[in-house]
Amino acid sequence: MPRVRKGSARTQARRKTLREARGYWGTKSRHKQQAKVALLRAGQFAYRDRRARRRNFRSLWITRITAACRMRGTRYSRFMNGLQQAGVLLNRKMLSEVAIADPATFDSLVELSEKNTNAAAAA
Repeated sequence: MPRVRKGSARTQARRKTLREARGYWGTKSRHKQQAKVALLRAGQFAYRDRRARRRNFRSLWITRITAACRMRGTRYSRFMNGLQQAGVLLNRKMLSEVAIADPATFDSLVELSEKNTNAAAAA
């Protein structure tokens, strides 16, 4: 059986790797092996930083909600506990948007939270 030397498949694989590494600095964008290493590393950073971005946004939303709660004379933890006991299913992203865009609705959420927190303390 004759030996197969990959021919066009090898060229296509190299082109694909170099196309993905376009814009990288120096050897990383020109040599297949260096491009391959750079792409693996870039993928690891991208995976890690997608998760880090979620953490950062959650932290931002909590900061916004905390500021809005303090303006209304309550604490973040009491507010969230009261909402949970009231059965309100708004996540932190939506709560922060409501705090910014619609203060009147946020006021009513704070009242609801306080009412449920006080009811739980009395019971």
